[in-house]
Amino acid sequence: MTTEAVAEFEAHRPRLFALAYRMLGSASEAEDIVQDTYLRWSTADRSAVRTPAAWLTKVMTNLCINQLTSARARREVYAGPWLPEPVLTRTATDPLGPLGPLESAEQRESVSLALLTLMERLTPAERAVFVLREAFGHSHREVAEAVGIEEAHSRQLHRRARERLGHPRRRFDVDDGQRRKIVERFFAATVEGDVAGLERMLADDVTAWADGGGQVSAARRPITGREKVLRYLLGLGHRPEAAQVRAEFAEVNGAPAAVVLAGRELLAIVVPEISEGRVSAVRTVINPGKLAFAARQLTSLRG
Repeated sequence: MTTEAVAEFEAHRPRLFALAYRMLGSASEAEDIVQDTYLRWSTADRSAVRTPAAWLTKVMTNLCINQLTSARARREVYAGPWLPEPVLTRTATDPLGPLGPLESAEQRESVSLALLTLMERLTPAERAVFVLREAFGHSHREVAEAVGIEEAHSRQLHRRARERLGHPRRRFDVDDGQRRKIVERFFAATVEGDVAGLERMLADDVTAWADGGGQVSAARRPITGREKVLRYLLGLGHRPEAAQVRAEFAEVNGAPAAVVLAGRELLAIVVPEISEGRVSAVRTVINPGKLAFAARQLTSLRG
């Protein structure tokens, strides 16, 4: 492959990863899909490719659809709640992060763990159409070309996807600084066993999920309701190993989160969801396989 062809692909790599991650909810799978797309690009007759961006998007989209089809069967037998792989989205050295700019509420929503989890309800084709249209702003003509369907079918799949998701867009009713302060107070109250403080911060219908994937001990079902979640959080804070870890704060999937470490080892990523100034959901990823990408990000930052 020529130097020019390699440079052409590398120019598109960040966008392809950002697109694949939203389609799959998995950073590791997104990396594999991007690499598979590169291999196809390396053997393609590029003289017949009029628009490299469209060609690469189409190839990668169809690889993602195939991946989602096989992943659906695996996730049906997944041990406990399935959550997407968390990704650090803003750091001191890279304000954009690997998922592209997240400068608006809509852009942050497109990579939120809440939306990525909800998108598991969609068929592979619905998810591809939804991501291409909603997160990347492609026209239905462009979406239809990428997915290999008629434009009318693209519109139908998009409408069906929105109906299936059926959730109100998350409203960022406080600014980033305020949300971070709420998250920091939430973790401090959890560690300190501040019952009254946690009660004030938890929404009545708060739900907690923990994804251990059968690799690490975790609640096998979602925990719902303020009292139950309160007991759950206090139990975590009172575990003997809690004294051996520390939490650092970072932006994960566009939201303030806690990165839990033992020494330099990443043990967990906890992402509270803030609504109307209170914690309405807590998503915790402790499956080591799902933490691998974020762990590499942290290692890269530390040098």
